Amino acid sequence: MKSPQYYIRKTHRYLGLFIGIQFMLWVLGGLYFSWTNIDKIHGDHLVNFPNPNISLTDSLLSPNVAILKARLHPEKVKSLNLTRVLDQMVYQVETESSIILINAQTGSIRPPLSQSEAADFAKKIFKPKSEISSIEYITKDNLQDHYQYRGGTLPAWAISFKHPSNSVVYISSEKGSFEKIRNKQWRLYDFLWMVHIMDYQTRDNLNNWLLRGFSILGLTTVLSGFTLFYQSSRTIRNIKNKDL
Repeated sequence: MKSPQYYIRKTHRYLGLFIGIQFMLWVLGGLYFSWTNIDKIHGDHLVNFPNPNISLTDSLLSPNVAILKARLHPEKVKSLNLTRVLDQMVYQVETESSIILINAQTGSIRPPLSQSEAADFAKKIFKPKSEISSIEYITKDNLQDHYQYRGGTLPAWAISFKHPSNSVVYISSEKGSFEKIRNKQWRLYDFLWMVHIMDYQTRDNLNNWLLRGFSILGLTTVLSGFTLFYQSSRTIRNIKNKDL
């Protein structure tokens, strides 16, 4: 009859073989996360963040007057924010169904950003002097082609630049605002994060069952290793023999 140690050794060996690759990916991901600058991952060093300051010389309508001039129903307004869109002060009004831009000086509704306006905005946002390689309009229908923009406001413009960082600037067309920038460092970080938490769909679910299962298997592997060490250690056996 085979001893319990035999089965523990077998379990430890095959578990180690099965989850060894995932262990290695966890370690590689941890090394990358701890040794990289998160601001560079986010691409902050590549961005000229818009100046939100309001000039005191601007003659602006009050929010209530602007909403009435735009012929909106005040009761349908969920939130209102004063911001700057392409050197123009606007009220960014969120309703139950959409986001509307109202010219803060005239009260007229500003249309969503066009392709050319989004391109001009992106050039101001992106610090390096680089040419635009492509522009794409993102909606729910083609969002899967831009996984790196998940969770962002739609619709939006994706403006790619001819730059060593392979950066893409995302501009919300309705809000008229800069949303995100993604570069090759972020894509590597995002890939390692995906395999680290083992969520291969949304990449943000830390409670998925695959991760839980591998965590239990990993703990079992470690505990079986400790058990084997305890059972096979000559020092421990000598201590036991002395006690006898």
